[in-house]
Amino acid sequence: MSQLTVAEHQADTLRALRSLDGSATVGDVVAATGLAAEDARTSLRALLESHRGHLAVSTSGDLLYEFDARFIRRGSEPRAAKLKRSALSALEKGFKAWIVAMLVVYFVVFVVLVIAALVASQRGGGDRDGGFGGGRGRRQGGFPMPNFWFWYWIWGPRWRLGRPYYGRRWERTLDKEDKVPFYKKVFAFVFGPDEPQPTQRQLDRSTLRLIRARNGVLTSTELQEHTGLPRPEAEEEMARLMGSYEGEPIVSPEGEVAYAFPELMVSAHGTVQPREPNPAWMRLEYPEELTGNSTGANAAVVGINAFNLAAAASAPWFIFPQLGLGGPLAWIGLVLVPVVFSALFFAVPGLRMLSVRRENRRRETRNLRKVVMGLVYRRSLEEAPVSVAEAHEHAAGRLSDQQVERADVQAVLEELAAEFDADPTAEDDGTLHYRFPAIRRSFAASEAFRRRLALEERKPGPVVFHTGDDAVEAWERELASGGDELLEYLPSTDRVGYEADYELVAFDEELKQRGLAPA
Repeated sequence: MSQLTVAEHQADTLRALRSLDGSATVGDVVAATGLAAEDARTSLRALLESHRGHLAVSTSGDLLYEFDARFIRRGSEPRAAKLKRSALSALEKGFKAWIVAMLVVYFVVFVVLVIAALVASQRGGGDRDGGFGGGRGRRQGGFPMPNFWFWYWIWGPRWRLGRPYYGRRWERTLDKEDKVPFYKKVFAFVFGPDEPQPTQRQLDRSTLRLIRARNGVLTSTELQEHTGLPRPEAEEEMARLMGSYEGEPIVSPEGEVAYAFPELMVSAHGTVQPREPNPAWMRLEYPEELTGNSTGANAAVVGINAFNLAAAASAPWFIFPQLGLGGPLAWIGLVLVPVVFSALFFAVPGLRMLSVRRENRRRETRNLRKVVMGLVYRRSLEEAPVSVAEAHEHAAGRLSDQQVERADVQAVLEELAAEFDADPTAEDDGTLHYRFPAIRRSFAASEAFRRRLALEERKPGPVVFHTGDDAVEAWERELASGGDELLEYLPSTDRVGYEADYELVAFDEELKQRGLAPA
């Protein structure tokens, strides 16, 4: 099937889904488009990969493909949000360029001017002969400009322009020669450290390793164990994985749905035995940092900007009289512009602090959910209930760096109970206990499918074609590879027998006697 044909099939399927309000079976699409059932099924799975949707299974085992009525592409964002992000990005880049020009250049200029003013004041008056960096100063050697080591500190010889800076924790993983230049830490002070932007393939690697470690079979419940996602998001993600990696839904007699990925279990190196990735509660999120810098780096940035602010604010009373400067240009260039810049330089991280606090509250909530989920999964597999008190003690002992409230723990338990159809029960003393039998059923069904399918035993057969072979080698490989199959045409060579010539005509002679022989 050509790429054009595949695209046409997907377009036909998408039009059919629009007319069906986003919900359809393979039969619905076949009836609406005239596609072959296999082509319709392939197109539906491809659309699950590219568009937001879910896969549902009926009690009869039929598959129902459900898509958002707006048919939103995965990873897409509204036009207004995209324009806002682009505008903010352009503004940030412009301000970064202004930072480089202002902070460093003004720091150098004010160092020179302050030294010149101090020298002039010690001589008992303004430097009328030369003004800024006047002739007498230059005749006596002038004022030293920053040397090589200053610029080395600002830049860094092995640093590639455009390379991201993810903060001090990431910096510790670098080689000593890969010195992060100071200007990147200045940017981080204002805008925060750069944030990694992993691709979907990079994000999928861990999940694919989980699928292989679970012998090619996974349920949405197990995906939640790995990601910590809420149930609806986990089911949507599982649908995407099925479309992306040739997965197949399978349904147990009890109605439990699992997904098999046989293609992922075939390896050129024999049996697949990957190390299982960590579950969600072992992959908690660090708090977002305001700057990502070390205390020393922040102190250096604050010191430079504070020096510029102080020098600019005091220039009319200290620098101008000593060096004989004045006029509108001096006031604008040496007072107004640097004062406004320095004030903004301090104001931006102050405003960002509010958004960082909000994000950290969200991260704490997600971390709490993951930790409580770990306890819920363990108790469910042990067929034991979970109480609010036990969950609170469990979470508080493992999240020592954040305040864990009992009410928040109960809210998480109620959220998980809604996702897994668990009902709380009250004991005689009024204590609430939650049981999650659906989690154990899901794990048991997945394990049963693994044993039945035995996908871990799949392995590639003998090589029958190799692009590196010439014509002779290809023919010899084909002959050699067919040896095992050709043996099926041979009867057993362990026994021998005899055959007389008359046996060749005996059957025809019998037919003639019965009058059945052909004329």
